[in-house]
This record gives sequence, structure tokens and C-alpha cells, in this order.
Amino acid sequence: MNVGVPVYLWTLPLFHCNGCCYAWALAAVAGTSVCLRKVVAEDIYDAIGQHSVTHFCGAPAVLSSLIAGKPQNWSKPSSPIWVACAGASPPVSVIAQTEALGFEVLHVYGMTEQHGVNTTCVPQDSWAAMPAEERLRHMGRQGVRTAVAGDMMVANPHTLQPVSRDGKTIGEVLFRGNLGMKGYLKNPEATREAFEGGWMHSGDLAVVYEDGYIEIKDRSKDIIISGGENVSSIEVEEVLFTHPAVFQAAVVAVPDEKWGEVPCAVLELHPQHVGTLTQEEVIQFCRARLPGFKTPKHVLFEPIVRTATGKLQKFKLRDHVAQVIANRNH
Repeated sequence: MNVGVPVYLWTLPLFHCNGCCYAWALAAVAGTSVCLRKVVAEDIYDAIGQHSVTHFCGAPAVLSSLIAGKPQNWSKPSSPIWVACAGASPPVSVIAQTEALGFEVLHVYGMTEQHGVNTTCVPQDSWAAMPAEERLRHMGRQGVRTAVAGDMMVANPHTLQPVSRDGKTIGEVLFRGNLGMKGYLKNPEATREAFEGGWMHSGDLAVVYEDGYIEIKDRSKDIIISGGENVSSIEVEEVLFTHPAVFQAAVVAVPDEKWGEVPCAVLELHPQHVGTLTQEEVIQFCRARLPGFKTPKHVLFEPIVRTATGKLQKFKLRDHVAQVIANRNH
């Protein structure tokens, strides 16, 4: 890890969850803040070169843009630049390519209602001896709770019974502590629902491994139920990201008369691959790596719109995709 005074690049907006309180932490250690007007790869690399940046944040989409936008003259720095990556787990291929550029990815997870950073995937010394892909998969987990997070468990949201530490049984991530919110403004019904049973219900579905590290599988609202089987959109996206033509991938549910709903993949391709990939080729690629019920039944090729912080609003994407598929079928 970098030593000395940190130089932090503000790719995460200061207004977003109070900048995860980094502004105050930097002031406490006399660190340097470097601000950006927009989060684009060229500006990030320029800031790194001009100010010797040591740390910054970024959603998986930001990591992908760093890979795609690497300058011709870029050389790997002598000390890794730490990137706190929040949101969905970065695909293994993205972590590997980001590491190759000289960045060290630290995956964190949280929510505005619970301070901001509730868990961090603290690297363990034993991971260094693992095969490369296994180590990268460990790095993409959400990890263990931070000191400020209070209590956390992954449990059945109705019985509040913790799930087994088998890496398979899915439950909801629940929080409890003195840094959590009191409730939603002027919305007592939503507040009661969020704090049912005395725990803050995150809406995130996860598994717990034997070492206590958690891994989010999906949002409860984003899980796809196809023919009675649960399909993790994140798992399908992970497979899609291994295709060399894919720059960005998102998977959402679309209505289906036979199965209730089925996965639909929305793909943004690397510029040199635009127009070279067909829906059938994508389906065959996934079918070779996933069970049939998890394989996308529809594929759209178009830019994927994200928020200013790099997050994907799947509820909007679901509506858009459903309309496109409906128009295809008429």
C-alpha cells in the first residue's frame, strides 16, 4: 500500500453520501484533494500524471473506462494506485486488467442509509498463493463489516435467521447500529418496512462464505425468477464480461408467457467490435457456460446509460427493454 501523505482524486462526488466522509479523513491526515469536473479516463490519467494520485474511487464502469482509455504512453507505476470500487462486484476480467495497469482494487460496499461504507474486502495474505482466477474472485467479494458498521448479518428477511456459511444459501444483508438513519423523511410506511424486526433491510441478496466474507448476488428487486428458478443477474453479467467484444453488460428480467420472466442481456461493445456480434452468438456463448434457464433469451446491442456515479438504474432499464422486446414481437 502507498505510504506517506495520500493524494486523493475526487471521482466520487462530494455530495454523494458525503463523499463517504473522505473529505474529513483527508483533512485529518493532511492529505491532498484533487478534483475533477467529469469522470472520464483521459482526465483521470492526466490527474494521476500531474499530481501523483495515490487513491480514488470508482464503480466497475469507471474501471472499464480506465482499461479502454489507457494512454499510449502509460507505464505501470512503481507503487500501486489504490481504487476503492463500490457497487456491484467488478467482473474478474475487469479486476485482472485493472491490476495489470498498476491499480490495486479494494472492493467496498454500503448504502447511504447506513453511513456509506459498511463492508470492505480486506485482502488476506493466504490469497497470494491462490490460482489467479480464484484470488480475483475473492477480491470481488463485499467482504466483512467495517468498524463503524455496527452489526451486520445475512439472514432470512422474514425469520431473521442467519444463513449458513456455505457460500450458496442466499439471504438479505441486514444492518443495525448507531450510524444508521432514523428513517425516510415523511414516509413512515417505508421506514417501518425498512426496519422490520429491528434491522435495516438493505434489499441486497448475498451469501456468506466460511471465512465470514459476504458476496452480493443481486438486488432483491433485480433477481430474475424464470420458471420458478432464481437467476442472479450479476452471475450472468460476469459471464458476458468474459467475451472479448463486450465493454459493458447489464442483465434484466423481461416478461415471458411460458416462464414468467427470462433474462435479457444489454451489451455495449468495444468500438472495434460494433456490428460484429449477433444475438445468437451471444446466446451460444452463454449457453456453453451457464445452465439453460440462466442463459439470456434476448440480447440488445446499445449504449448502457448510467448515473453520474457510474451506477446502473435497472428499474429504468427493465422498462426500456420490455418495450423494445414487445415491439420486436409485434
